Amino acid sequence: MIKNLFLFICLLFVISSCKKSPYPGYSVKKGFYYKLVTIGEKTKKAKPGDYITVDIVYKTINDSVFFSGRRKFQLAKPAYLGSIDDCLSIVSEDDSCCFIISADLFFEKTLHSTLPSFINENSNMKINIKMLEIQTEKEYLKEKEAFLKWIEDFGEYEKVLLKHYIEEEQIDAFPSKSGLYYVKINEGRGKIVEKGDTVVVHYEGRFLNGKFFDSTKKRNEPFEFVYGQKWQVVEGIEEAIGHMQEGEKAIIILPSQIAFGDKGSSTGIIPPFTSLIFELELLQLRPAFN
Repeated sequence: MIKNLFLFICLLFVISSCKKSPYPGYSVKKGFYYKLVTIGEKTKKAKPGDYITVDIVYKTINDSVFFSGRRKFQLAKPAYLGSIDDCLSIVSEDDSCCFIISADLFFEKTLHSTLPSFINENSNMKINIKMLEIQTEKEYLKEKEAFLKWIEDFGEYEKVLLKHYIEEEQIDAFPSKSGLYYVKINEGRGKIVEKGDTVVVHYEGRFLNGKFFDSTKKRNEPFEFVYGQKWQVVEGIEEAIGHMQEGEKAIIILPSQIAFGDKGSSTGIIPPFTSLIFELELLQLRPAFN
């Protein structure tokens, strides 16, 4: 009964707030617009310093998706009114919410980059959020310590499979400290990628058994993102791109700790503790906004 009353009050609030918003269904808050999609049973909200796990989708104002994934990170103090951190602070655990924010401010002040070519200047963008978990820093560090002890045993089978693959394919590259194997196919040209640069890449991803799970080439849709910022790509791909020049192509092998980890991908396509292979090509590099 109390829950139903709460939902009714929220609905009345949303309806009354929408009158002030130029976007139907969205309420107004200082710096951004928002719309509650689902309301969970929990009321806990994140504050700066907490670690949050979210399913996140970036869209243009016309609903064209240009990023989708699950991310876990530490919430920062909002750097400006209407920032993504500002938005996340109003979402309770288990809630889903849609936001409309300034695309210019997001790319310039949050990602420290120029707008991508598919977004017009002085326009807004949409962000969909599903708040999966909120942890204090103490809770996060305790869970991380327990996980690291547990993974020593559970991850052994993955290590055996990866070692067998490296030996069978006669790969003579040495892994980096993170475990990344990088095998250059074509030389690049020009400057090496730096944080804040916008990069356009083609990639094809497959499992150690050779089965493909994703390909921008087959879709004929290169992937564009800002290098060096959270919520963009998995750790291993970001590390690899940091070695590349425009035009360079490489084969990279990622153990799960720098790919999709112990949980796998949010889509369920990539299982937990799964090493992956990517053919990666850096098509274009646009320097960061100064």
